[in-house]
Amino acid sequence: MPRWVACTDPAEVRAMGGRPVATGDGYALGLTSGPGTATGPWRSGGLVAVGEVTLYNAEELRARTGGPPAADGQLLLRAYARLGLAGLAAAEGMFALVVVDGPDLVLVRDHVGARTLFHARAGRTWAAASSLRTLRDWPALATGLHLPAVRSFLTFAYLPGAETLLRGVHEALPGRCLRLRPDGSSTEESFWEPAEVADDRPAAEHAAELRALLEEATARRLPPAEPVGVLLSGGVDSSLVTAIAAKRHDGPVRSYSISFGDELPNELAYSGLVAAHCHTRHTVLRVSGEEVAARLPGTVALLDTPVGDPLTVPNLLLAEAVAADGARVVLNGEGGDPVFGGPKNLPMLIFELHRDDPAPDARARAYLDSYRKCLADLPVLLADDVHAELAGAPPLTGHVAPYLRPGRMPSLLNQLLHTNLRTKGAHHILTKVERLTAASGLEGRAPLFDRAVVDHAFRIPPRLKLAGTVEKWILKEAVRDLLPATIVDRPKSGMRVPVQQWLRGPLADIGHELLLGSSASGLFHRDTIRSWLRREGTLLPRHGGKLWLVLTLELWLRSFEATRQTRQP
Repeated sequence: MPRWVACTDPAEVRAMGGRPVATGDGYALGLTSGPGTATGPWRSGGLVAVGEVTLYNAEELRARTGGPPAADGQLLLRAYARLGLAGLAAAEGMFALVVVDGPDLVLVRDHVGARTLFHARAGRTWAAASSLRTLRDWPALATGLHLPAVRSFLTFAYLPGAETLLRGVHEALPGRCLRLRPDGSSTEESFWEPAEVADDRPAAEHAAELRALLEEATARRLPPAEPVGVLLSGGVDSSLVTAIAAKRHDGPVRSYSISFGDELPNELAYSGLVAAHCHTRHTVLRVSGEEVAARLPGTVALLDTPVGDPLTVPNLLLAEAVAADGARVVLNGEGGDPVFGGPKNLPMLIFELHRDDPAPDARARAYLDSYRKCLADLPVLLADDVHAELAGAPPLTGHVAPYLRPGRMPSLLNQLLHTNLRTKGAHHILTKVERLTAASGLEGRAPLFDRAVVDHAFRIPPRLKLAGTVEKWILKEAVRDLLPATIVDRPKSGMRVPVQQWLRGPLADIGHELLLGSSASGLFHRDTIRSWLRREGTLLPRHGGKLWLVLTLELWLRSFEATRQTRQP
């Protein structure tokens, strides 16, 4: 399964390992090896494109644009050629494509960011690719480690915007159309951004409309007459997707859960209850620390940008189990928290109740603190020379402050949800799912991130999303008849991942070698790392998660050969 690359200098596509599939005056489009679904070229209205495109509303888009039946990528290009940004907005699906429009390259990323694409400029040449590694391997690009992104990763556990860990390489943002011009300039236009809309209909009407949208979103992500997998944790989000899939699918529905051992707190009783209720064939995958240690370097290498999530290896193992059972599509319940109001909003709501700092960026600073990653540790974690280089870097609050001001979202809760959707949703949740499922030959699909579902969520009054202390109240009401009351009404507990046990056991050797060995990046104070590995100081109980971030970053840097020294062309 290929990925794609594009360049304004035709000779450079081959230099990046691409196989040209379309060339012309001042451009070349190509396909490269790697886990992906890239196809093309497609042509429409004088435009030519390649990309990775999966549409869920192809029939609607075809009716709107006219023309004969076509592949998803051809149809999306036709919509753009005939309708412009409105054609992109009308599409529903996962897509990342590059369009040659005269002398320009136009980069398009889907509404919520399910698929990624990156771009860079070397000399007078633009290049874009669906894989960061392709641009890393571009001989003409002078690049190296981008230190501000290191600081961002340690703060968020992912990279929350356009920056990457490679200097001069940027990620296109979701819901955007980015035009790269020969003179080196670029312009960005938005074709979709959620907005809060006042809609004071009764709660029952909102719940009924939401239910219809959830059913439609799930149904159109089901592969006709084929088996489908569902990742089932036992929480309300994955449970409702399982229930709707079981109700609407015309093929077998198989559900999958994960276990780290019976001695740890888990939600297997709940996932088992949902599987029995929905009559799915249920599999519990047991993952050991030894498997995580063995697979971690390869798993991190699959990610275009690192994700400090200890579930990455288990997620990959689940995807492999689904693929081994013969499915090509796996659904998940991702999106419930960033769209409908999960528990991570509570610290910010409490902050606002007691806020005594009138500074405009106080809310953004509090938002960064609420992540509880390594932000407060940066003074003792980062090496002195790294601090010196970061002295003039833009403030971290710039990643979230634009979403936390009244504007498109007047209410505080919706501002928090918008921030989560555009940062963690696009740059952590969806991209992690897409890369790990693609590596297994699957498509991971998230009905709760459906554009119509998201749009409706921001029409629902905030008091119906967080009703007193009940999180996602309206979502639970919309599916109450589908699921056992035990599932709908229980508080979110989450799965306990035994990170500290792994770091003390099967990951101990790799941790010491990567973080304290001679090949370590030199980004960190060795005394601080040594203290963390010994579990000294006041880090407990979150020191395991912080070490995981540092370990993941070191593995990623090693895989991508990203160093502070600039690589010369």
